[in-house]
Amino acid sequence: MAGGGGVGGEVAVPVPGGDVRGESGRLLFIRGGALGDFVLTLPALRLARRSFPGRRIEVLGTPGTVDLAVFFGVADAVRRLEDPALARFFVPGAALDPLWAATLASFSVVVSYLYDPDDTFHANLQRAGVATLLRGPHRPVEGGPPAAGQLAAPLGGLAAFLEPGEAGEPFMARSGSEFPMIAVHPGSGSPRKNWGLENWVRVASRLQQATGAGVLVVAGEAEAPVLGEFRALLQAARVRHSLADSRPLPELAMRLAGCRLFLGHDTGPAHLAAACGVPCVLVFGPTDPGVWAPAGRHVEVLRAASRSLAEVTPDEVEAAARRRLGTA
Repeated sequence: MAGGGGVGGEVAVPVPGGDVRGESGRLLFIRGGALGDFVLTLPALRLARRSFPGRRIEVLGTPGTVDLAVFFGVADAVRRLEDPALARFFVPGAALDPLWAATLASFSVVVSYLYDPDDTFHANLQRAGVATLLRGPHRPVEGGPPAAGQLAAPLGGLAAFLEPGEAGEPFMARSGSEFPMIAVHPGSGSPRKNWGLENWVRVASRLQQATGAGVLVVAGEAEAPVLGEFRALLQAARVRHSLADSRPLPELAMRLAGCRLFLGHDTGPAHLAAACGVPCVLVFGPTDPGVWAPAGRHVEVLRAASRSLAEVTPDEVEAAARRRLGTA
């Protein structure tokens, strides 16, 4: 990325807006939210890349998370929503930063998923000169179709439509590993989604005995309170393990791509693992897998009819893992 004098780390070169299919057409996607929210938006970005070859695509969003768009090759550059000069766009009738206004107006199409209940931000985008503004849901509708499809739907305004099965296509090829690992993400941002540390340790121990594979413990801020306990339980069960703790997301993607299997819940790392093409076994509880589960034939979701995590047994998870590993 170019540095100095630009907006959000990019040098701004205002050009007239116009048809995205034209020679100068450029697209900007605006997406906040956590890791899972962003990974679910990646199929929409890939759809834009496939539908408008040669057009420049940029993403304005959460630092660190949006870097995945460039890493996976579905965007050319990223910009940071936290830029103080952009804050004026969230104030009704504010004097807009001229550099940001010119930059935003330079895109042929802006696709925004930002939560904007008072319509302030989007009204200011139009005041800045954004000619074509497509709005998507900041959060997919519960009980609706899969989230990735809901998030790609705004591109229908450009006659670009997500084909059946396209959302489940991995974004990178899996890599081989001399010492293959099984990734386990034992937590989530919500305790009600968590299956239980002892359950994961039991499954990991059985799989190590069956396959010889050690465990890659995937962790972030949400796991900080229980990470020490989880690693102590693994050690007591003599499960070999290494740690990927709060790593940059492109680096985490590379590590996941070298794993034989991913075990976890309805979380951002689970969506990232699926995007990397890693076979996944995911334990769901209160959230609806019809909306929130990663797409793809390499993903298997286990959920009790009662939606109670306690009713999913280690035997069931082990059996699903063995199916994915080809050792059933």
